[in-house]
Amino acid sequence: MSQEVFVKTGNQFIDNFYPLIKSFLMQDTMDVLIDNKPIRGYRSPDSRAIWIRDYSDMMRGFKYFETDIKSVVEHFAETQAANGRIFDYFATFPEKPPCERENWTKYVRVPVEADVEYRFVKAAFLSWQASGDDLWMEHLLPQLEKALGYVLKHPWRWDETLQLVKRAYTIDTWDFAYTAGKHDWLQFQIDENTYWGVMHGDNSGYYEAFLLLAQLYNYFNQTGKSNFWRNKAEMLKTQLNKLCWNGNFYTHFLKITPVEIPGVDESAQLSLSNPMAINRGVTTHGMAVSILQEYLKRKAQNEAIFEWFSIDPPFPSGIFGDEKLVAGAYINGGIFPLVGGELARAAFDHGFEAYGVDILKRYYDLISGTGETYLWYFPDGTPASIDTGTSPEAMPTDGWGSSTMLYALFEGLVGIQDLQKLYE
Repeated sequence: MSQEVFVKTGNQFIDNFYPLIKSFLMQDTMDVLIDNKPIRGYRSPDSRAIWIRDYSDMMRGFKYFETDIKSVVEHFAETQAANGRIFDYFATFPEKPPCERENWTKYVRVPVEADVEYRFVKAAFLSWQASGDDLWMEHLLPQLEKALGYVLKHPWRWDETLQLVKRAYTIDTWDFAYTAGKHDWLQFQIDENTYWGVMHGDNSGYYEAFLLLAQLYNYFNQTGKSNFWRNKAEMLKTQLNKLCWNGNFYTHFLKITPVEIPGVDESAQLSLSNPMAINRGVTTHGMAVSILQEYLKRKAQNEAIFEWFSIDPPFPSGIFGDEKLVAGAYINGGIFPLVGGELARAAFDHGFEAYGVDILKRYYDLISGTGETYLWYFPDGTPASIDTGTSPEAMPTDGWGSSTMLYALFEGLVGIQDLQKLYE
């Protein structure tokens, strides 16, 4: 399919965008053999592993040329727990040499994360869209439903009082929690000291996943189940917008367990899942405009290279347990192309077309000069590195952010969207 995909406008930045992003993604492929079955994945930019989180978003870029679009989803489905839980990632290489040398096959679920199951559903849907394989998808449907059912029932994932998905106090969708100094490093576990709350991005993600499952059931003429999941989506959206919308954007963390973090105005924190909420369809047009205007305001007020903050303002340096997590580093206020791509995509749908083009052009100028793209940058433009981050690697071919920018170009600026499968 790759030879059929191109954009030709006479504008160098637009015409060269796809080939450049494709070149990054082609360097992120990861082929593994598990139980004598070949699996073709795309690695995380900061870890030599296949994360469902990164992979499900990167699919929006590599689906235009990749021929094996199903093996990763199949493997996550094959390793699903009896209660419906999905692993975060799997790896067959040592992740953190030299302290880890074992090349065994490893599966991990980070307990504090609540977003994994909706990403599994999204990945499966995109696989079906790109492959058009109805028999494959029909066979997978019970596991998709089981994954979402797990989230709606498990006491670590669902708050019965608020009727929303909950999690530990992490920075947006990331994988370590605030402990007020009770843990001596990054805290990935749930324990008796966990600070619980609602992170809006989990709920906008499940809203979209519920609708995708409803769409699939409708396609396969299972009207009752389709209506069930559509109603679930609407109820979740109602609760989310009632409790988490602060009038301008989504509150970063709606607390269930009382806790105050000194040194930051938590009510002012704008976190990375805000533009994602727009693209997942959970906002009204007015809410989307408000979020976009908030980013433009902070762009004007801030000296950062770009306004694509993981969170703004950041938390005080080191309070999540690692001294490397200073303000402006990584998920604590770093600049993410992932955010920029989601922001551009939202801009094209809500009357901010010039802003969308501006984001894509600034990103193109950043990467075309160096031939490199990173998961995150410091606000002054310094790219991520192993020494300045908490992750084992910092690849200069970030497929997560770059594919999100491509998603904004193709579905936003060019305007070609697949509403069912195979562009039918």
